Amino acid sequence: MNTVQGIILRSIGGFYYVEAADTVYTCRARGAFRRQGLSPVAGDRVTVAVEQDDTGMVQEILPRRNVLVRPPVANLDLLVLVASVCQPRTNTLVLDKMIAVAEKKDITPIVVINKSDLGDPTELEQIYRTTGLDCYTVSATDPDSLIPLRKRLAGQVSVFAGNSGVGKSSILNAIDPTLVLPTGEISQKLGRGRHTTRTATLYHLADGYIVDTPGFSSLDLEQVEFIDKDELPFCFREFAAYEGTCRFAGCAHYKEPGCGVRQAVEAGEIAPSRYESYVTMYEAVKDIKEWEKP
Repeated sequence: MNTVQGIILRSIGGFYYVEAADTVYTCRARGAFRRQGLSPVAGDRVTVAVEQDDTGMVQEILPRRNVLVRPPVANLDLLVLVASVCQPRTNTLVLDKMIAVAEKKDITPIVVINKSDLGDPTELEQIYRTTGLDCYTVSATDPDSLIPLRKRLAGQVSVFAGNSGVGKSSILNAIDPTLVLPTGEISQKLGRGRHTTRTATLYHLADGYIVDTPGFSSLDLEQVEFIDKDELPFCFREFAAYEGTCRFAGCAHYKEPGCGVRQAVEAGEIAPSRYESYVTMYEAVKDIKEWEKP
């Protein structure tokens, strides 16, 4: 019996499909994981004891850099947030909530503004280019516009998120048509049925992986991933430039006088919509007691 290290491409029905070199092994997991309250998920780097028939047993889950509960996926490099300049018009509060979750989870968020051929992307560009985030303006019908995004995805494990209809599948199909992701529908590549609609699956894309997460929506991140009021300021990276400029130590950037962040908003240095999102998120958690936290 040999031992190899690989990455879980997907799990279903108690089986884990682990890619190691050029082979995909069908594996079970040790019962010890269940007793430890652990569950292997797509994206996990694992050690597998393999048999000669390309089956095996997951022996160890290597340390994770990050993990999402829903969709269940680990070790993400990029959270690709797709916005649209026209129908459906992107809700910047929802977008900012997802960016904040990514920042908290140590996943690099990038913003992709789609459908630039159908509307003016200037407003969204002005908001998100000033945050310090990578921001790409694309049209799924213009292959040349997607070249910089494809380069950014190279060698990364990425998951796309955004409201239904913003064009996630169209962008991915344009980057790599072999993915065969039907627009407006879940992927049929694995012939999934209803019982697998929450299964995250890794596919090869641009020398990296793209996570296909059928049924995944922004609500999953909003409802499952909690951000404490003390963590929230650090999830808005443009606030960092004004650290130490507030009148009071420990400023929450909410209603305190002499707040450097609020002054930056008034000076046009921080996008008002970003600060409004911060305030909305802060007000939602500021009165939650320690014992009430999820």
